Amino acid sequence: MPVIDNRRRRLGTAAGAALLTLTVAGCSGLGRTAVGPVTYTTEREAVIMVNSPSVKGCHRLAPAGAKEVQNGTLIDIILYRTRDCTGPGTTYVATRVTDQRAPSSLPWRSFSTVH
Repeated sequence: MPVIDNRRRRLGTAAGAALLTLTVAGCSGLGRTAVGPVTYTTEREAVIMVNSPSVKGCHRLAPAGAKEVQNGTLIDIILYRTRDCTGPGTTYVATRVTDQRAPSSLPWRSFSTVH
């Protein structure tokens, strides 16, 4: 009987390890998000909400850009005046903060997250 118990124990351990490996591999493929909304207002007073954007990459705003941005996420964002999150004139917006652009400046056209 001890030989069968050891085999069952080893088989159970191997099955548990395989299941754990599959679980970890499955979860690591999920994209992380900035929990909460980024809400912005366009020049035409349209209010647009992007809910829980990915923490990776550049996020484009409406083609005309935004004049006001509210960061309701749990992480900070950086606003850009270009469509590809490059160039000078960036604005850092901390979590749970709203920022309005100066009337004489260009609209924001994209944002990225700080993580």
